[in-house]
Amino acid sequence: MDELGQRVLVVAFDGWNDAGEAASAAVSHIRESGAYREVFSVDPELYFDYQYTRPQIRLDADGSRTLTWPDATLWRPLHPSDDARLWLLSGVEPARAWQAFVAELIDAALSEDITGIVALGSMMSDVPHTRPISVFAGSDNDRLRTALGLEKPSYEGPAGILSVLAAAAEEAGIPCASLWASVPHYVAGHTPSPKATLALLDRLTALTGAVVARGELPAEALAWEASIDAAAADDEEMTEYIRQLEQTRDTWDSPEASGDAIAQEFERYLRRGGEGPGKPGRDDRRQ
Repeated sequence: MDELGQRVLVVAFDGWNDAGEAASAAVSHIRESGAYREVFSVDPELYFDYQYTRPQIRLDADGSRTLTWPDATLWRPLHPSDDARLWLLSGVEPARAWQAFVAELIDAALSEDITGIVALGSMMSDVPHTRPISVFAGSDNDRLRTALGLEKPSYEGPAGILSVLAAAAEEAGIPCASLWASVPHYVAGHTPSPKATLALLDRLTALTGAVVARGELPAEALAWEASIDAAAADDEEMTEYIRQLEQTRDTWDSPEASGDAIAQEFERYLRRGGEGPGKPGRDDRRQ
């Protein structure tokens, strides 16, 4: 879309912003589906608390062990395209010096002549896994909201790194939109959530016009849903709860109730501090 330009930066951070790993998985999927080169990475010593976001030891293909530190990295696509091209920013939500952290990333984006930013997030919500994943699409930019049909966020309260980055981007003259997928809160044991990742990618391509191959994601989303169906089949209480959520969702989707339902759920989630099952080994940081 012309409103975001042809050089769009897609952002996702591991941590509070990433229920079911849906947002970080979306960025990883884009990078693995194309050819990208790293162009910038922050110094982890400046921004991360290793007691909470610990470095990881991994085995290489030859069996040798490698130490990997938490990071935030900007990736550039290698091949030109007539469609919008997607730059990628992925990493871990920082523990300190947020203003300096964001300033470094915005400087790197300006150096790459980024014309627009789409921030991806995912949140635990009272929604059923059997229905399409809801995606809240919003922006504080009047022009983007008018051109792309986005919502105007009305949340007040503690802010997460995506909000801080979006504010800094707008101040630097880079228009920013955000997409938040609603992940069923009762599926914490079924992470990652490829159905939510797929929903984010679908909405992202609609906003930007960029072409993103879906690969195995549709099949993985079906398998994810089937695995939850199987778990619910042995749990009468869970089955009834899902049925109630389905009824509520179907009411939201009716023509007379289609206006603010997703936005209201999004704000309820933010006001309760993003409470929901967290990821193993991560601290319970709030937005």
